[in-house]
Amino acid sequence: MNCGKFLLSAAAASLALGAVPAMAETFKVTVPASATDASFDGRIMVILTPDGETEPRFQTRPDYFGAQMFGVTVDGLKRGESATIGGDVLGFPAEALGKVPAGRYHAQAVLHRYDTYRLASGKTVKLPAPRGAGQNWRLEPGNLVSTPQVIDFDPAKPGAIELTLDKVNPAIAEPKDSEFIRRFKFRSEKLSKFWGRDIYLRGHVLVPKDFDKHPEAHYPLMIFHGHFPADFGGFRTTPPDPDLKCEPSERFNLPCYNRTEQEEAYNFYKQWVSEKFPRYLVVEIDHSNPYYDDSYAVNSANIGPYGDAITYEFIPALEKKFRGLGKNWSRFMYGGSTGGWEALGVQVKYPDQYNGAFAACPDPIDFRQMMLTNIYKDKNAYYHEGPFTKVARAGKRDYLDNSPYTMEMENRWELVMGDKTRSGGQWDIWEAVFSPNGADGYPQRIWDKRTGVIDPKVADYWRENYDLRHILERDWKTLAPKLQGKIHIYVGDMDNFYLNNAVYLMEDFLKKADPPYQGEVDYGDRAEHCWSGDHANPNAISRLRYNTFYLPKILKRIEASAPPGADLTSWRY
Repeated sequence: MNCGKFLLSAAAASLALGAVPAMAETFKVTVPASATDASFDGRIMVILTPDGETEPRFQTRPDYFGAQMFGVTVDGLKRGESATIGGDVLGFPAEALGKVPAGRYHAQAVLHRYDTYRLASGKTVKLPAPRGAGQNWRLEPGNLVSTPQVIDFDPAKPGAIELTLDKVNPAIAEPKDSEFIRRFKFRSEKLSKFWGRDIYLRGHVLVPKDFDKHPEAHYPLMIFHGHFPADFGGFRTTPPDPDLKCEPSERFNLPCYNRTEQEEAYNFYKQWVSEKFPRYLVVEIDHSNPYYDDSYAVNSANIGPYGDAITYEFIPALEKKFRGLGKNWSRFMYGGSTGGWEALGVQVKYPDQYNGAFAACPDPIDFRQMMLTNIYKDKNAYYHEGPFTKVARAGKRDYLDNSPYTMEMENRWELVMGDKTRSGGQWDIWEAVFSPNGADGYPQRIWDKRTGVIDPKVADYWRENYDLRHILERDWKTLAPKLQGKIHIYVGDMDNFYLNNAVYLMEDFLKKADPPYQGEVDYGDRAEHCWSGDHANPNAISRLRYNTFYLPKILKRIEASAPPGADLTSWRY
């Protein structure tokens, strides 16, 4: 039998079948001829949803009930030209247009614009510049958006549905100074050199009562790490709005959570100005960047030297302007989730510069539990694999272990929003921060975004540079004298993103660390993301009290560690 001839014929037949496009409607997305710019680089997304209560772009999420999305990258798309979303374009939740059920939908298109960056390394990349919305492509100023329209879609019907990018997201005004909240904008020499353009860090600084009346006072500094802050959050000088329209919280299952937020913000103000309350500075830092709403506050081959820029440039300049004490014993960090990882990661990377980190529900601090994946031993990030089958890894849960999406789903959602680690999503920012830089100037993939197959060389790089448990265990003899009494970690044992798993592994090391670490690891029973260590209140309340909750422990730490002659009084008026 001539097997070669048979295989060739079968392959030819397969190619012939594949060359015939499936009968399915497509989307034609047009940049109007009236657009202000001559051409556009970026990611065009088309969003479909049966729900017209809000615009389709605001209904995208990685859950099984999220809006349908498709995305393509465009380079040099000229005004008056169009991009096509066809049957071969990857989608989420349905993977292809042909799998979207026929029906009536609200449709919208968005062009998330990219800038060209010529890096100090000599490489050129195209990325979405941060323009004031914290890398939220739905709102980022300058992005093009189409007016939502109702369509009748049928995957078996030929033809194209036309969407025109007829609107431009407006600029976002920077907030202004007030009695208690001041703004600090700082050009970073280190970051500007890395990115090949001026890069600024911004701080929203909460100053104490009578700050301007006490020029002799100098203050400890609390760095509240976390996601992009449009303003200083959780502080208001007036009681809750009596005419406030209630907005429910899906996360906490509370019918009027926005009122709770205002009540807590006002209570914080009353505490802040009370007579016996210690006076200190609190800063929330805007370090949004071309990959995410936040840099993770450490140096990165892809994002740049944000760790050095914040620690050695921004913080000293801020302390000088706002009369900070400017000493390592007077600087503390806290935060939750991303902010929790940052607080601990920065303390580990800069052990001499800060006097304590309070890390709540930190992003994975041991990559043997990158949520549910061991990036060093597992071959695939998305599945538990056996000899005859595989089981999908969950990406999220509630306290009863119900899961709305898998790791594969969330990663595919990100891939629809942007290739080359440009989605602005959670997995992509970990990759941008932790991975080495690739030959094309973009981050090296920790795993194949479609299949989940892990690259062990990239995993090794992650371990040696950003696996906090590994770094502590590897370097403890050197780090211990600098970190004793500074490490404090808190997490719920039913964290929605399985972040407690990595904390268990970190605690295994800290328990046996020699010399002892002299800090604290604590767990909230059945507590979800993001438990702060507060056993007296639910997450819905405790998450609004970061700026006061850790203060008693910080004050004790200051008293125990401040050197002789340190200023412990000027800020206690």
